[in-house]
Amino acid sequence: MKNTGLIVLPAVLLALGAGYWAGKSKVGAGDTAKMDAPATMAAAGADATAQKPRKLLYYRNPMGLPDTSPVPKKDSMGMDYIAVYEGEDEPSAAGELKISTEKVQKLGVKTEPATLRELARQVTAAGRVEIDERRVHTVSAKFEGWIERLHVNATGQPVGKGQPLFEVYSPELVSAQREYALAARGIASLKDASPETQSGMKQLADAGLARLRNWDISEEQVKALAAGGEAKRTLSFLSPAGGVVLEKKAVAGMRFMPGEMLYQIADVSAVWVLADVFERDIAQVKPGQKVKVAINAYPDKSFSGTIAYIYPTLKADTRTIPVRVELANPGGLLKPAMYANVEFAVGAAARVLTVPLSAVIDSGTRQVVLVQKAAGRFEPREVKLGQRSDEYVEVRAGIAEGDAVVVAANFLIDAESNLKAALSGLTAAPDAGGAKAGTGKVSHVATGTLEAIDLKGGIVTMTHGPVASLSWPAMTMDFILANPGLVDKLKAGSPVAIEFVERGPGEWVITKMEAKGAAAANAAPAAAHKGH
Repeated sequence: MKNTGLIVLPAVLLALGAGYWAGKSKVGAGDTAKMDAPATMAAAGADATAQKPRKLLYYRNPMGLPDTSPVPKKDSMGMDYIAVYEGEDEPSAAGELKISTEKVQKLGVKTEPATLRELARQVTAAGRVEIDERRVHTVSAKFEGWIERLHVNATGQPVGKGQPLFEVYSPELVSAQREYALAARGIASLKDASPETQSGMKQLADAGLARLRNWDISEEQVKALAAGGEAKRTLSFLSPAGGVVLEKKAVAGMRFMPGEMLYQIADVSAVWVLADVFERDIAQVKPGQKVKVAINAYPDKSFSGTIAYIYPTLKADTRTIPVRVELANPGGLLKPAMYANVEFAVGAAARVLTVPLSAVIDSGTRQVVLVQKAAGRFEPREVKLGQRSDEYVEVRAGIAEGDAVVVAANFLIDAESNLKAALSGLTAAPDAGGAKAGTGKVSHVATGTLEAIDLKGGIVTMTHGPVASLSWPAMTMDFILANPGLVDKLKAGSPVAIEFVERGPGEWVITKMEAKGAAAANAAPAAAHKGH
């Protein structure tokens, strides 16, 4: 019996332990399942939220016109209308554009801060080498005579100042020499005569000397006559300046008359370059400014010159203004009529606020840049521009240093958003008495009669009723068609309903036109999208 009890007791204990362990395990597994359940449900909820499709609200015009559609469609140019989803039509601050972050990335929008820098660029102008007009000399005689002999007998021949050009014979010249020689000898022979006699002879000698000098007789020849020399049959004409012979009309044996041009001599040690600077660049060019001149004939040489004069006239056919550049001509390398390329270094000496040229949207009547205020939010700013370089432009008003301006895809943002609506915020607010033209109204509506259609000019004439949004009375006026297709099914005399916007000062553009009956039928669908 004792042995049996000893054997049964361990078996009972073993069975109880196994049961306890099994129960513990079951309870632990249940608790763990309960603890993991919330985390699993949260993950499932997150997945469901991420996969939940966005709610489509409507489709809007791709060019920013005030036109929406509940279904996909294309505009008059074949561009697809843009889908607008819930959350994307959240109102922006006044004057701001809102683009979804996803679309900003797709458009490739890039920004760059407005910074201070020195603007400098090279203005290149075509020019030509010309002779300095102040260094041209004409040789002519002041008396009648004949050319006996030529010392310089070829065009282009270099001459030095005082070098004999030709020898002339003139009866008047010989007579004047003899008169002066006799008067000079008479003064010497009348030393013991009365003062009155000596004075009279001296006056004769002075008159003869003045006559010879007026005829450009050299001082050496005059001194030889005064020293008692005999009158010469011929006299030599000397060059008045050094240079080259541009023109020669003198021929041996020819007769010449007083004032007739015999030689033209130019000093080419310094020349002019007349550069044709375009009208848009002339404000940057100043007298005294240093320039570089390149000549095609000497590609390895660079010449330095100075702006001496800006001509007061404009060439209407080329819209250029001549600018005179003076430069030295060592060795006579620069020949008249050679072509030249002139480089003007222009730009502001001080640091100015600048943005890249690509940041500016120029409508013709205003210049605008887009400033990024936050992710997906842009504000159009009207700016005043100044000087330009090859890559940057000065901004004189409209933005501040450090403003992040859009430098890439700004035109795509213009297409993606109603930029005109945002720009309307830049104008004055309407008076209490009613809305005025261009004070925030994006589009206006009117009804009336289509009077005439000019498809070639893209213009229609319409008699419309009062326009409350502009405080207009009934009148007849011309409108511009946004697209000629607007009048495909219309003709003169048709009653119509239109929507129009002001594209520029006094420039009214019709964006939508329907026959009056069709406009009334579509009034309910249009009202459903009002405000989008």
